[in-house]
Amino acid sequence: MGVSVVSEGLVIQSHKGPYAVSFAGDLLRDPACLLQGEPHFLVDATVARLYAHPLERILAHPNLILIEAKEENKSLQSIIPVFEQLVGNKVRRNHVLVAIGGGIVQDITCFIASTLLRGLPWRFVPTTLLSQADSCIGSKSSINLGDAKNILGTFNPPQQIFVNPGFLDTLDSREIRSGVGEIIKVHAIDGAASFDRLAADFDRLFADRDLLGKYIRSALLIKQRFIEEDEFDQGIRNIFNYGHSFGHAIESATDYAVPHGIAVTMGMDMANHVATARGLLPASHFARMHSTLRMNYGDFSATPIPLASLLSALMKDKKNTSTRLGLILPVGESAAIQRVEVPPDGAFHEQCKSFLGELGA
Repeated sequence: MGVSVVSEGLVIQSHKGPYAVSFAGDLLRDPACLLQGEPHFLVDATVARLYAHPLERILAHPNLILIEAKEENKSLQSIIPVFEQLVGNKVRRNHVLVAIGGGIVQDITCFIASTLLRGLPWRFVPTTLLSQADSCIGSKSSINLGDAKNILGTFNPPQQIFVNPGFLDTLDSREIRSGVGEIIKVHAIDGAASFDRLAADFDRLFADRDLLGKYIRSALLIKQRFIEEDEFDQGIRNIFNYGHSFGHAIESATDYAVPHGIAVTMGMDMANHVATARGLLPASHFARMHSTLRMNYGDFSATPIPLASLLSALMKDKKNTSTRLGLILPVGESAAIQRVEVPPDGAFHEQCKSFLGELGA
């Protein structure tokens, strides 16, 4: 595939002022912009291996930290050595952290930038489709504590984001589908027409890089509207957790055998199933969305998901109240995405069980 370039960037408003998203098609040819100031690089070790030549100036930098982008490394205990290495490298408040990698490296860098020396500036080069199309904007960091996923975190936007489509060339199919899962989620939130338009293009997303680039930018534009209205996730932005309560539970219950964005796709289908079973969503909307969602997660549909483990993980979701699950579900004739409080009772357990039973069928 050739590299497409989307020239028109975005400017996102945040509580720390505006930050820019640049679609930097030439970044791998000339990474000089990343070397400005006093940088400390936190780089995904796999990215460092795959792009050793284009990133040679960065990888030779004395303030380089390589990070194995594994879920178990996105924990408070695992990032303490990263704090220690930065302190050992004499990081100062006028220095800048530069994250190069996907969502795990983003979360680690953002969390450290929020807390080390009471705050450091940072920049981000997202290298996965999921991070380019979704997580790169919105200010959030999320760190795991034990088996409680994303329970620690901050709101701290980067100074600048550089989206380079060239990094997508080395992603395998499951990583592409993981990113497509988040693109589907964002367009579902935008409305039925937006989802249906994406569904019609679904098969072409995997072969047409220009089309995929357009949907990356479209997803960021949709998300921008919500995060600028509700940056701190106190209201309308909550709906961006559509598919995530179930998706995170699926990840946990399968010991992360299902990649995040694919688990979210599965979680959207499960949310639609539960909403339909509870009389909140017409069955026609479940059917309308099911085929596209199933196409994206189908390779993982036979992955065993123990019901007890899934329900246990759901009970730890940070959106819950003390007695109810705070689920994001599609509701009504328009399939509007809303927060719905659901008791974790026998009826809910049966609805989850029936979905899992049909999943591998």
